[in-house]
Amino acid sequence: MTDLLKIGPYEFKSRLLLGTGKFPALDIQTQAVKVSESEVLTFAIRRLPIDNPDAPNFLESLDLKKFTLLPNTAGAYTVEEAVRIAKLAKATGLCDMIKVEVIGDPKTLLPDPIGTLEATKILVDLGFIVLPYTSDDPILARKLQEAGAAAVMPGASPIGSGQGIANPNQLRFIIEEAKVPVIVDAGIGGPADAALAMELGADGVLLNTAVAGARNPVLMAEAFKLAVMAGRKGFMAGRIPKKRYASASSPEEGMIE
Repeated sequence: MTDLLKIGPYEFKSRLLLGTGKFPALDIQTQAVKVSESEVLTFAIRRLPIDNPDAPNFLESLDLKKFTLLPNTAGAYTVEEAVRIAKLAKATGLCDMIKVEVIGDPKTLLPDPIGTLEATKILVDLGFIVLPYTSDDPILARKLQEAGAAAVMPGASPIGSGQGIANPNQLRFIIEEAKVPVIVDAGIGGPADAALAMELGADGVLLNTAVAGARNPVLMAEAFKLAVMAGRKGFMAGRIPKKRYASASSPEEGMIE
């Protein structure tokens, strides 16, 4: 059975989406991307040296035919900013997908729910394939789907915090009701967090800091690849229910007395 992640018109074998910022060096970033086997790479369009072609550009170190690029509107604090950045991304011809981020608070970097919903509506109307970064609010996730989002991307915990999944129940509620892919985004700290997200039924995981900030980013990228695969297989296999008391693993029937 082929188990593909489907976002809008796109299909992917890998369910690990990788951010490209914060790596200590371009060669380490390139190696990490390779071993992760991720097919979707996200980056802040505002950090591309569009006006300075001589500046280092990570896109030049990759075979772009092998990846689908997912520009994001990181750094936007208003709807207008997010829409403008998205239009700039589309003008580059890199991709018609956009990860919408409208930040509501500079300290926690939590998304502005009203701004995120409004920006999503505008960009969907403009023909973008929109993947909004949102909080773990099930009601907001539903409204983003109704607005035409191709996927919803709830944060596990604050961006870059490494806290892991702060509220599994909230994610379960979002996943149970979702009619589009749910990509857990932000706050993932280690492979166990990614595996848990997938075991809960998430369709994918997007992360950056957990790999780029690791002591060995390349090895960590491989670890996350395996964790996402294991979590997905565990979800599809169907884990046993938790019980209050012990249950013998060997049946008593047929045992010699």
